[in-house]
Amino acid sequence: MTMTDPLGDMLTRIRNAAMRGKSKVTTPASKLRKRVLDVLQAEGYIRGYAEVDYSGGKSEFEVELKYHEGSPVIQKIERVSTPGRRVYSSVRDLPSFYNGLGVSILSTPKGVMSDTQARDQNVGGEVLCKVF
Repeated sequence: MTMTDPLGDMLTRIRNAAMRGKSKVTTPASKLRKRVLDVLQAEGYIRGYAEVDYSGGKSEFEVELKYHEGSPVIQKIERVSTPGRRVYSSVRDLPSFYNGLGVSILSTPKGVMSDTQARDQNVGGEVLCKVF
């Protein structure tokens, strides 16, 4: 069975693991997932991640989730742009999420970055997901 939305699958795995109170979650590795995990780590939503290589050329990311006083740091994580409905935003139209407390992750011509970095670099792009 083929997967039509690999990034959505990773976000769902993270959401489900956080709801269950798991400390780690694994997801198949890809370049886009790696860049999104880099942004999540830089913004402080996850502790970190490590790439685990298996025989046969397969590799996975082992994501270590972050908790504060027993509750997950990631309260809400949702996919915005899907394969069937792409959502693009210019730098002027970038919405603030939870009055600036949340982060939107964008895929721009200058790479995958958070909405604050996109505003600083004056670049828009595809809104991949929102995290709070």
